[in-house]
Amino acid sequence: MKKPECWKQLRTRYEEDRPHRMLALDGGGIRGLITLGILEKIESLVGGDSGKKLCDYFDYIAGTSTGAIIAAGLACGMTVSQLIDFYRATGQQMFEHAWLIERIKYFYTADPLKAKLQEVFGSQTNLEPNNLKCLLLVVTKNVTTDSPWPISSNPEAKYNQLDRDDCNLKIPLWQLVRASTAAPVYFPPEVLPWKKDDPSKTFVFVDGGVTPYNNPAFLLYRMATEPAYRLNWKTGEKNLLLISVGTGAAESLGATAAAPNRNIASTVAGLPGELMYGIQVDQDINCRSVGRCTYGAHLDREILDLVPRQVVDGTTTEHQYDAPEIPLLTDLGRRFLYARYNADLSRQGLDSLGFTNIDPASIQKMDAVENIETLLSVGRSAGKKVAAAHFGSFL
Repeated sequence: MKKPECWKQLRTRYEEDRPHRMLALDGGGIRGLITLGILEKIESLVGGDSGKKLCDYFDYIAGTSTGAIIAAGLACGMTVSQLIDFYRATGQQMFEHAWLIERIKYFYTADPLKAKLQEVFGSQTNLEPNNLKCLLLVVTKNVTTDSPWPISSNPEAKYNQLDRDDCNLKIPLWQLVRASTAAPVYFPPEVLPWKKDDPSKTFVFVDGGVTPYNNPAFLLYRMATEPAYRLNWKTGEKNLLLISVGTGAAESLGATAAAPNRNIASTVAGLPGELMYGIQVDQDINCRSVGRCTYGAHLDREILDLVPRQVVDGTTTEHQYDAPEIPLLTDLGRRFLYARYNADLSRQGLDSLGFTNIDPASIQKMDAVENIETLLSVGRSAGKKVAAAHFGSFL
């Protein structure tokens, strides 16, 4: 379908009638290094000998919080290696709790993180098509309106019309990325003026990880296919691929029957991580139920991993889990093809990845910048699960 001029340099690519590929990246602070470790394997797989970048393979990349930083970098044409170097250089400034006092001080002086983000993404770069190699979706939370704000670079979206004085595409990319690091308690919120001479169009933003879309995979599918978002991509197992990558996960065990009154302080302290885990799992289940799952971790003892298998009537659940998968040549009529990659950060999960000497409580922290190299190694180990077979006809 012929695209209007507003698509600019992306027009030829997106008016081609072909299957589309999407990539969704979770939030999780410095644990974004796990995501990068997995993406390293995906980049190698889809790039092959051609050296194709992820922005060349994926048509739409979404990210929340630390995932938004990575998504923005990829959409600008950065390689995974370049983003790893960026996290090594700026991880402390972005995620370490001790930088809170420094961030407050930088309200009145020069902010080195701001300068670094402008250096990487460009001080004038915004979401207009000529500035990106593929479509980008950044999930934020607008505190002023108390609502999630998924900001897309789709030039045909309602609030992306260039003749609007509050056009989303005109917001500096570096500032959206900076807002994505504004985790409540850790950092002050980011103030973004949509229309500089109209205070009613200036909003306060915090980390999108405190929305229901810390895992933005199902949101990305919806925004690519729901007519209200004006992209209208075709659905179907041969038409749409969705790859979702996490920042590591582990269940948080709480009160037991023997000790039902769990310490209230520890309960409150653990709420953010527990909510993020629950959100991640729920969005993952949505994708596996509506889409055709080709790979993903075991979810629970009732639904298992939701990978379609050849089940013989009368077999037990355990036997069903061991049954051969239904070949992808058999179209089951699902809305998209889907794979979910993540790292299990529990004691058992770390042992299975070969990290028997790592303390699970330490590696699960989202602000432990001293874990940068270890997190990257964990991600690379988890990335070994990535396989061409999971991508079906999209490779």
